[in-house]
Amino acid sequence: MMALFSNTVTNCKRFSKALSQMRWINTGLLILNRLLAKISNQNICIYKYYLIAQPVNSKLLLPPNRGKNIEIRLINKQDPVTQIFPRPLSVIYNRFEQGALCLAAFKDEKFIGFIWLILSPYQEDEVRARFIPLPTSRAAWDFDVYIVPEHRLGFTFLRLWEEANQLLIKNGIQWSCSRISAFNLNSLKSHAGFGTIILGQAIFFRVYNWQITFSSLHPYIHFSSHFNSFPKFYLNTQKLNNPLSSRKKGITLE
Repeated sequence: MMALFSNTVTNCKRFSKALSQMRWINTGLLILNRLLAKISNQNICIYKYYLIAQPVNSKLLLPPNRGKNIEIRLINKQDPVTQIFPRPLSVIYNRFEQGALCLAAFKDEKFIGFIWLILSPYQEDEVRARFIPLPTSRAAWDFDVYIVPEHRLGFTFLRLWEEANQLLIKNGIQWSCSRISAFNLNSLKSHAGFGTIILGQAIFFRVYNWQITFSSLHPYIHFSSHFNSFPKFYLNTQKLNNPLSSRKKGITLE
């Protein structure tokens, strides 16, 4: 137990230290991005991502008496709630077409948030890129965790992750990879306490229909002039040891 706690604390410290070291660079890129986007009418943009791996936690994140009035449902594209998601319907349907799973949170039958998971490679919908977690038998991809503003100080975030972890465990997944915007301080802080490990970084420069990518992972540099041209990032968790997993597999989704 002490070793588990020590490993988790060490990962948190490393993650926080890495973010602290990059703070001024990220701030400069954010300011430059806002300036370029404004003068180009959103046709020139900069995106910077941290590519991370988060250990799937087999333990509950909340005490038994906390957050129980928040219901989490696994929904499909026919569910009426998708009509009020704060994302274009074309994006939502494309995610389901890829095989993504959506866990939606409700309180008093009112939608208050969601998290998306996919157990296969994910085609990003903000930039041109494909993210491939490896090995496929133990790594998945999570993305777009959203909480409605009035519930962001409550238990919704942790309840979504509790259910997400349980779903991943049932499918034999030990690591959930994702990308976090270097410009989203709240998201960075939220992941810092989960034992997150940074696998790499990527910067995307979008200039009208062109995209230039620089990354710390293969392919390192990529130029794209059309939709079907994109870099592929292989996020390998093979050598990572998950101190939070019970290593027990359950049934898989059908």
